[in-house]
Amino acid sequence: MILFLLGVIAAAVVLIPLGCLYAKRSVQRAREMEERARVSERLAFVGQLAGGLAHEIKNPLGTLHLNLQLLKEDLEKAASPKEKRLCKKIDVLQRESKRLEEILNDFLRYARGPQPNLAEQNVNRVVDDVVSFIAPEMALHKVQVETHYDENIPKLKLDADLMKQALLNIVINAQQAMPDGGEVVVQTSRQGDVVQIDIIDTGEGIAEEKMDKIFNVYFSTKKTGTGLGLPTARRIIEEHRGAIKIQSEVGKGTCFSIELPVTRPEGESP
Repeated sequence: MILFLLGVIAAAVVLIPLGCLYAKRSVQRAREMEERARVSERLAFVGQLAGGLAHEIKNPLGTLHLNLQLLKEDLEKAASPKEKRLCKKIDVLQRESKRLEEILNDFLRYARGPQPNLAEQNVNRVVDDVVSFIAPEMALHKVQVETHYDENIPKLKLDADLMKQALLNIVINAQQAMPDGGEVVVQTSRQGDVVQIDIIDTGEGIAEEKMDKIFNVYFSTKKTGTGLGLPTARRIIEEHRGAIKIQSEVGKGTCFSIELPVTRPEGESP
């Protein structure tokens, strides 16, 4: 009897701290979920307001761009040096108005926020659609694309269109990191409970002090960058319960790794 009581006490000594730890973690997870819900609600409201403002800006911007084009067509009919100088100034205004339009479009995509419509997808096919789309543009910039697909990876529940947008943003970023040409390697593999998509470039690389900023909204190392491509990509990936990681070395290149969880059939143990 004494041995039995001692065993009960020993078990209690072990289980009570474990129970407290589990309860503490449960409370912490609940608080984190509540905080994420509040942040999501606040972002949705701000995004709605900002999205409406962006739409209001796009309308007069479109009118401006159209009238600049008409004005340029009128001036091109004349051949005097003054008209030619004016045409060059109009070209600058058109480029800047086009750039503003691109910034607004990127912002609207980010502010709207992804709402994934999930369905089982062949990951390799989704990735290859993006590669096939961007390959001609890459070739114009003397960038070669090499692919390695793991044919044994399972299908995943994805929003194919959103995931293609995320991948395209990352691939375009890789291309822009190689202004003098280079190589991009796109590969898929399974790493335990995740499917991994790696996008590797031989570009300029990212300085260590900038590594923790590249997913910040409006942060860009490029003069023509909007600073919304990579934050949008990360947001889409996280909406798929995934993660994006980065490794980079200045002068050698960068690797973006996307990890997407494998959905297990019901009843299957990890």
